[in-house]
Amino acid sequence: MPSSLVNPMLIAGKNRLKSSPMRKTYLFSLAAIGLALSVSHGFAAIETYKIDPVHSTIGFKIRHLTGKVTGRFADVTGLINIDPDQPENSSVEAEIQVKSIDTANEKRDGHLKSADFFDAEKFATMTFKSKKVRQIDKETADVLGDLTIHGETKEVTLRVHFLGKGKGMDGTPQTGWEATTKIKRSDFGLVWNKLVEGTAMVGDDVDISLEIESDLAK
Repeated sequence: MPSSLVNPMLIAGKNRLKSSPMRKTYLFSLAAIGLALSVSHGFAAIETYKIDPVHSTIGFKIRHLTGKVTGRFADVTGLINIDPDQPENSSVEAEIQVKSIDTANEKRDGHLKSADFFDAEKFATMTFKSKKVRQIDKETADVLGDLTIHGETKEVTLRVHFLGKGKGMDGTPQTGWEATTKIKRSDFGLVWNKLVEGTAMVGDDVDISLEIESDLAK
């Protein structure tokens, strides 16, 4: 057969294959196989958990003259996004209502909410938004993120420990976490102080401790 006829016939056959139902079925099968392989290798979807304020504590400790005072913020909301297969892709965002501060002393709490300290009327919330997660071991990670207090944003690192995963009283999946970090209040514009016989009334270093329980978002 003349080559001038062979080549056009081969080209026509290839073109028919490109648009044929057989080719479409073949491509669909490849996509299905790829999805099945990804599932079999454990590429799970990201799980989103909602912070439970009733069972969570945002605590702090700061020097007061010769001792230390502890306190907490009772109103916290936020989301924890967990990637079980790649923890470094996980993230967290949280918001704390400043007026929920509680140091077990109403007069002191009122002073802390005033313009001398948090100025809760002007800066009603504190926020944290993670930027990077560095896994240390199966239950521990450093979470780097932006902490905003009193209108000032600084980068901080939380040392986070995973406490466990299970189900709550209503059967909803939940997780437990604890985290710690240390900041200087002066970095956030909280500089009020007084001297009592040469001793500062309020320290600058603040120890922060978090106890978090979260429920799977619905």
